Amino acid sequence: MNIDRTERFKEIQLALEETPAVVLIGPRQVGKTTLARQIGEIHNAVYLDLESPADLRKLNDASAFLSDLSGRLIVLDEVHRLPELFAELRGVIDERRRQGAPYGQFLLLGSASLDLIQQTSESLAGRVRYIELSPLDMLEVQSTNALPDILWLRGGFPESYLARTDAMSLRWRQGFIRSYLERDVPMFAPRMPAALIGRLWSMLANAQGTLLNASRLAQSLGVSANAVARYLDLLVDLLLVRRLQPWSGNVNKRLVKSPKIYIRDSGLVHALLEIETPNQLLGHMVCGSSWDGFVIENLINSASKSLVPFFYRTADRAEIDLLFERAGKPFIAVEVKRSSAPKIEQGFHQACDELGIVHRMVVAPVSESYSSKKARVQSLADAMRAIQALTE
Repeated sequence: MNIDRTERFKEIQLALEETPAVVLIGPRQVGKTTLARQIGEIHNAVYLDLESPADLRKLNDASAFLSDLSGRLIVLDEVHRLPELFAELRGVIDERRRQGAPYGQFLLLGSASLDLIQQTSESLAGRVRYIELSPLDMLEVQSTNALPDILWLRGGFPESYLARTDAMSLRWRQGFIRSYLERDVPMFAPRMPAALIGRLWSMLANAQGTLLNASRLAQSLGVSANAVARYLDLLVDLLLVRRLQPWSGNVNKRLVKSPKIYIRDSGLVHALLEIETPNQLLGHMVCGSSWDGFVIENLINSASKSLVPFFYRTADRAEIDLLFERAGKPFIAVEVKRSSAPKIEQGFHQACDELGIVHRMVVAPVSESYSSKKARVQSLADAMRAIQALTE
């Protein structure tokens, strides 16, 4: 199985050429450090892991240490562990600017989006760019041996995807989940009960792709709806869960207002449900919704930043699984099907007609693309390329 993260590599390189500091965010074990070290080799960078006591001690006098490395790219891994560092970075960046080195000064890696973005935006305003690194997508694993179902079953964390057997992959993901609950939840949210968050995580796997019902989740957990909202915020911030918002433009329709909730990595869905093999997955009630989430996450992660993702559903059952808005207007509509001979629902075309959407895609496990009515039926990889081509 081959992995090609060339496009991600280029994106980070370009950002370093255009801004003093780049923040690379993504969940643990997604490949941030690997990419950072590859880039660091090109730039003769200094790499510091802030989980290492020895590296932390080097930053006791951060300003002096960083100033001594003037002219070199500095990679700071797990930077959220030292939030007080950001004020020092601003001074170092500005001093380097005065010395004629405005770009490519710092590459910062972190595992939680909201806190890190807030900390850096306050201290490094105008000096920083953010890049999210997601688990592997279908285009990154394409090779003669890379089948969509392998990535779907195991998910996109490199060690899970590349495991020798499905059993080894599942054990890795189960360990990953335990480590988040035992280590990351107490670190990022010390007052939140990790056990309850673990139960919520499993409940979300069972309800993959459904509308958020905080009251029902709260009743099952024995907590308040406000507590569920806080727990969910944490999982979203850790880039483990996606809240896909409903499109609510100016149309004369009664629209669904609750977001859909997806666990972002399909492999974690299956690990939370103890699904190990393809046969177990195909026979499980979560199969269809898991496939939907897998396709939607791949399409969102590969789309241009100019495209904003939503779903669309009206009270009279007109529905679009994934709607990309561009410049404030509906632009691309996607219907997701698990069948190799998909039947396009009338509600999909009805919704597209109501919103005036020309670009209509049906993503299904088909071997060849073909047109059906006003839509194009495509494999996941072909749909990803088509969406990228529409925004080039």
